[in-house]
Amino acid sequence: MNSRMRDTVQGYLFISPVVLGLLIFTIGPMLASFYMSFTKFPLLRAPEWIGLRNYVVMFTSDRNFWQACKVTLIYAGTSVPLGLVGAFVLAMLLNQRVKGIAFFRTSFYMPAIVPAIASLILWGWLMNRDYGLINAVLVRLGIPKFSFFAEPETALASMVMMSLWGVGAGMIIYLAGLQGIPESLYEAGKLDGANELQLFRNITIPMMTPTIFFNLVMGLIAASQTFVNAFVLTSGGPLKATYFYNLMLYERAFNWTQMGMASAMAWFLLFVVLILTLLVFRSSGLWVFYEVEVK
Repeated sequence: MNSRMRDTVQGYLFISPVVLGLLIFTIGPMLASFYMSFTKFPLLRAPEWIGLRNYVVMFTSDRNFWQACKVTLIYAGTSVPLGLVGAFVLAMLLNQRVKGIAFFRTSFYMPAIVPAIASLILWGWLMNRDYGLINAVLVRLGIPKFSFFAEPETALASMVMMSLWGVGAGMIIYLAGLQGIPESLYEAGKLDGANELQLFRNITIPMMTPTIFFNLVMGLIAASQTFVNAFVLTSGGPLKATYFYNLMLYERAFNWTQMGMASAMAWFLLFVVLILTLLVFRSSGLWVFYEVEVK
């Protein structure tokens, strides 16, 4: 075996764990679920081919399907913009050269790495109507107690507010983008007489659009897959106000053992997320600025 062939074999050996893991644990299950989406599969019996019936029933006969879509859409449409703005503002504040700034950066990022279940239990205690810390503070201020998760009108809004707890992940990415902006651009702007607002609007925002674009795509994907919040805190209630799409998918799969229907729902979600992502990518040419070196 010559050296070129030996290098090729070694290269394939090095990448084989990743390739095998992708084939066995990702692509294989995806193909299996695609087949199951056209079957009636009650988990304890063999799949029975039924064609498009799962999709027809999902769109026409399942009353909870459109409610789950509505809840997920509202949640994504509110939590994603708020998260983008909140993380960006936080990154701007933490992009200062002051003493002890590393401590504050670490403190604001820490919630993003706390396990989701632990965070949700903590928020459940904080927002409890009877003994929660937030209501205790409101009572001290003379404000009546607030039912965060017990009322249909406020449950989803409370979920959105709670999602801002994890803006530290986006903040770190924004912070990296801010520190990657050449200082010479700001110096040139100041020489031309630009004030701070003009520098922010004409330099910071355009140079940060690739980072905003990345966080937008990742935020849409994450918001569309929201599950554990409602599963732990509300079980989809009250009155289906927090009945997220993935919670419905989970119930169909593991509570009702309708694996075929759950697979159909999973592929529909994949299709919707793919369409939204493609729309964002197609629109990026209108608002995303990529710095190009001109020689």
